[in-house]
Amino acid sequence: MKSKSILLGLIFGLPLAVGGLMISQQLSYGKDPVMEVVAEKPEEPQKKVVKTDEEWKSELTPEQYRILRQSGTERPFGKVYKEFNAQGEGEYICAGCNVELFSSKQKLDAHSGWPSFYDAAQAENVKLVSDVSAGMVRTEVRCAICDGHLGHVFEGEGYETPTDLRYCINGAILKFVPASSDVNEAKPSASESTSEEN
Repeated sequence: MKSKSILLGLIFGLPLAVGGLMISQQLSYGKDPVMEVVAEKPEEPQKKVVKTDEEWKSELTPEQYRILRQSGTERPFGKVYKEFNAQGEGEYICAGCNVELFSSKQKLDAHSGWPSFYDAAQAENVKLVSDVSAGMVRTEVRCAICDGHLGHVFEGEGYETPTDLRYCINGAILKFVPASSDVNEAKPSASESTSEEN
């Protein structure tokens, strides 16, 4: 009887423990990151971007690496979210490969704690993948060029938008390119943009 209880505990407890570990890894927050602001749009890649894990680690901030390469999630209602809400017109590009993903024209004030858009600026630059992690069925949004994790997309939530979609995106993995050439107000200070994150 005792061995049967132990066996049942292992059968049911192990998936719960593994699921909890996955959620903990995905939601482990570092310091409050900032969204990088660039004065000019960098050149976009002409083909898929493939790099080694070591190359990604050396080129991305720890927070960008955790989100883009390990499918992490940033803290909701953090500094990046506040910055996003204050930004005017411009483009949002991938921090991993500089390809355009979203535009301020499709911003959605969803009050969700994460930057939201109702559509992608360049549909060919994002891909949607079925995600069954964390005990849920969701649609993951990935960069089609560097295969970095961006966030998730949700449908039918009742927002009055042309698509009835909400792209819920991690702001730390976006770079903002303001439409105006004057980016001094939106640009984070050097100490903020180079601070170490988890």
